Amino acid sequence: MLVGEQPGHEEDLAGRPFVGPAGRLLDEALSEAGLDRRRIYVTNAVKHFKWTKDKSGGKRRIHDKPNQSEIEACRPWLQQELWLLRPAVVVCLGVTAASAVLRKRVTIRASRGAALESPDGFRTLVTVHPSAILRIPDREDREAERRRFVHDLERAATIRAPR
Repeated sequence: MLVGEQPGHEEDLAGRPFVGPAGRLLDEALSEAGLDRRRIYVTNAVKHFKWTKDKSGGKRRIHDKPNQSEIEACRPWLQQELWLLRPAVVVCLGVTAASAVLRKRVTIRASRGAALESPDGFRTLVTVHPSAILRIPDREDREAERRRFVHDLERAATIRAPR
């Protein structure tokens, strides 16, 4: 199971998670890691698209990070998805997803790639959100981070659920 932060502009319009640029990067990384997205449940910690108006006067809606009360308000939906699916591993894409699943404040730097356990007993792995990779300005740095992301996904595939 993959958990992202919230729908983006394109996801909100399509009604499906990870269909925009971050979704395309995710699909490529999953493929490189030998994982089939069709066999993976993909969702978001926050179910609505929080946005602000484009300050340049354009019509595009700009992503605005959800706050803790919005994460908490959406928790029942995420909890229901977890309990219905009972995934072998939950991959948290970004700090918002990780905080929602692990129910504590986390940092990517401290928790990335480690096999953790959520308070509900789900094996969990924290990695970056694909959109963070897309925002890296230097091409070589962006490619290095993308390779590290693929490695995180490969690692997630090796984690087994607790018995």
